[in-house]
Amino acid sequence: MHRIIVTGGLGFIGSNLIKTLLKKKYYVINLDKVSYSSNFYNTKEYLKNKNYKFIKCDLLNKNKLKKIINKYKPLGIFNLAAETHVDRSIDDPSPFIYSNINGLFNLLEILRLFVKKNKKLKLIHISTDEVYGDVLKGRSKETDAYNPSSPYAASKASSDHLVNSYIRTFKLPAIVTNCSNNYGPKQHPEKLIPKVIYNILNNKEIPIYGKGLNSREWIYVEDHCNALEKIYKKGKLGSFYNIGSNVNINNISLIKKLLKIVKKKIKIGKKVKIKYVSDRPGHDLRYAINSNKLKKSLNWKTNTKLNDGILKTFEWYQSNKKYYLNFSKKDIIKRLGK
Repeated sequence: MHRIIVTGGLGFIGSNLIKTLLKKKYYVINLDKVSYSSNFYNTKEYLKNKNYKFIKCDLLNKNKLKKIINKYKPLGIFNLAAETHVDRSIDDPSPFIYSNINGLFNLLEILRLFVKKNKKLKLIHISTDEVYGDVLKGRSKETDAYNPSSPYAASKASSDHLVNSYIRTFKLPAIVTNCSNNYGPKQHPEKLIPKVIYNILNNKEIPIYGKGLNSREWIYVEDHCNALEKIYKKGKLGSFYNIGSNVNINNISLIKKLLKIVKKKIKIGKKVKIKYVSDRPGHDLRYAINSNKLKKSLNWKTNTKLNDGILKTFEWYQSNKKYYLNFSKKDIIKRLGK
């Protein structure tokens, strides 16, 4: 059986990636430390799958991590274990340093020795487009310099550099991916789209930073996961790959689009109105990446148009209202990163 480890598999992208891998008949071991953003609701559909196993493990626990890797001898590791919320990194950067840098360092040190006897292993390290910083014109290529703005983005940039150093120095068989903003089912409601949907379903105001002109490139999570699996199978070791949709939209336009789509499905409450709030410190105006390398070399493309993806996302949250009950209310509605 082709064994794969997914770190951070109780999270948004990780749990969706597990779904993709199980469909393709991989044996998946989910390692997650079970933090505030972890959610067992995300993996409840896999519990009876004989090809799925969950193990509670923090990457900071080097001894336990080493035992797991040596026991199961995976052929592939997708590293998604990370603190990911920019606002939280503004309030307290320390968890981002520990998880995103120190935790990854433990993993790399274990794999540096592991690959000497297990030469077929591949590490896919999943990162973000935020490492490139503000991109006011054009689109960032894999060869562009990093210029992170938030502690979160800086911690991810550091992790990318660490992986690259192990590729260069120790010949570690690894690939780094940098993806644009994801959306879709199972995303923590501290993030923009699920938070807006939560507020719509609960007849609350919709807060938007500044004037809502910050532009992001959005990709449906299933498209991202399909790209990751393709990169694992056919990607060139030692490479970096951008993963994006090439579709940018600013926040106010995105929210208005979402509201228009939702209004065709349900009657929206009177309190559901856009409310402009003070902007996030250091808020980048625009992220945009060039994914031509991935499209041309691996023949990959996105399959989900933004309107279709938003509709599918809303329908999932509408049908899974119990999902929100797995979080404390303050984690959903409290303003962070002032």
